[in-house]
Amino acid sequence: MNEAAMNTEALHARPELLQVAETVARDKGIERDEVLEAMEQAIQKAGRSKYGQEHDIRAHIDRTSGAISLARYTEVVGVPEEIENEIIQVDLQTAQRTKEDAAVGEFLVDPLPPIDFGRIAAQTAKQVIVQKVREAERTRQYDEYKDRVGEIVNGLVKRIEYGNVIVDLGRAEALLRRDECIPREHFNNGDRVRAYIMDVREETRGPQIFLSRTHPQFMAKLFAQEVPEIYDGIIEIKAVARDPGSRAKIAVLSHDSSLDPVGPCIGMRGSRVQAVVGELQGEKIDIIQWSPDSASFIVNGLAPAEVAKVVLDEEKNKIEVVVPDDQLSLAIGRRGQNVRLASQLSGWDIDILTEAEESERRQLEFQRRSQMFVDALDVDDVIAHLLVTEGFSSVEEVAFVPIDDLLVIEGFDEDVAEELRARARTYLERRDQELNARRVELGVEDDLANVEGVTPTMLVVLGENDIKSRDDLADLATDELQELFPNEPLSDDAANAVIMAARAHWFEDEDAAETGSDTEAAESSDPEGEAE
Repeated sequence: MNEAAMNTEALHARPELLQVAETVARDKGIERDEVLEAMEQAIQKAGRSKYGQEHDIRAHIDRTSGAISLARYTEVVGVPEEIENEIIQVDLQTAQRTKEDAAVGEFLVDPLPPIDFGRIAAQTAKQVIVQKVREAERTRQYDEYKDRVGEIVNGLVKRIEYGNVIVDLGRAEALLRRDECIPREHFNNGDRVRAYIMDVREETRGPQIFLSRTHPQFMAKLFAQEVPEIYDGIIEIKAVARDPGSRAKIAVLSHDSSLDPVGPCIGMRGSRVQAVVGELQGEKIDIIQWSPDSASFIVNGLAPAEVAKVVLDEEKNKIEVVVPDDQLSLAIGRRGQNVRLASQLSGWDIDILTEAEESERRQLEFQRRSQMFVDALDVDDVIAHLLVTEGFSSVEEVAFVPIDDLLVIEGFDEDVAEELRARARTYLERRDQELNARRVELGVEDDLANVEGVTPTMLVVLGENDIKSRDDLADLATDELQELFPNEPLSDDAANAVIMAARAHWFEDEDAAETGSDTEAAESSDPEGEAE
């Protein structure tokens, strides 16, 4: 750089610009270069206002001296025909008159005198700087908090808008929506608040940090802060269920066989659990020992109610819980709260019955099955009752079980067992013939009848619902097929298997088409075959 240029730069040095950039960067928690780039864009905008918006005006602030340089840039293209914009482009021949060594693709730089900012230009520049600094600040906020989802943060209530709380976290603002606050909880400006970072999203108005005080994991994280054994991983929180502000259940497991997981969570005289209860506005917390056995876990989860018996249905993910009559209200809880939280905690649908209700239902089921055997096998009540008592629940079981399973029933000899099996098979054949006749009458195609897993009874139901071909069945979704059989529900696996069996011919057709196209391609590429 020659002496004249150095003197000119010294003349236009603006160290105060660098000081302003340093101050803004420090206050907003962003890089100094981002502030200087915002200033450069503001100066460029003011330059285009003065020299014309169509020009390519660029500004540069020297990072050492703060000197501002402004210049007009013109791109060099090969020939006049390639020029798309005459104001910002020039052909090579014309460019070389100004600069002999000009080359295609480079820019001719025409320095411009410094701008004397007028009031309007200064205001415009300020707006650009403020906007760019705000964008940089938002980007910094998003980058800082996007990986902190799931943490607990502390902040001060900055303002309240329509019940939503704006929380100042120090380096960012966060939103605690009204529905994420604990019921009957009230905040005033300046209050200290602790909350769980539920989500961080980039939206049109900038990154938004969403907080929650009702999220189940908020309680889990509070316990991790209060209980060193949880923080160290000796005790693990397996599940949490909350009715915010009212009651909660938390299931814990100890990885140390000598350590009871419930005691450390409660603390000496309840100090640890009370610290969490105080933060959650008095929410009552049941601490339960987790168990890999679903039945035991659900019995624990329904505490303080006593449970007499449980019956699991794993296919439906449902469990029936039988409790003594005087324990029913305790097991259900006020407005169903206790059973609802136990269901959320375990992931099972829980149906609670009293011992009297369960006994009555068992008797009705016993009578229904006994009457079924009386009607189907033409036997008296005594034999029907014996079959039900031994666990037989369908005519198919009687027809096809090994004869030894019938001989163990008291009073049954070989003749009686064979006669029962014969009557059961006769009944099933007669029933299948009637169902098949009804299926034909409904117009259900034979191809549908041959689908694996579809029974004669199912064929009649499908026909009555206008599903008469294999393709009709293949087009159904799993839940649509299940809805057709409310009295004898199909499990998800069974319904999926039937639908996939119905669709099997689709894949066979595709394979055949691909094989045919491969054969044709091979024949067309065989020169000897063409010669023949």
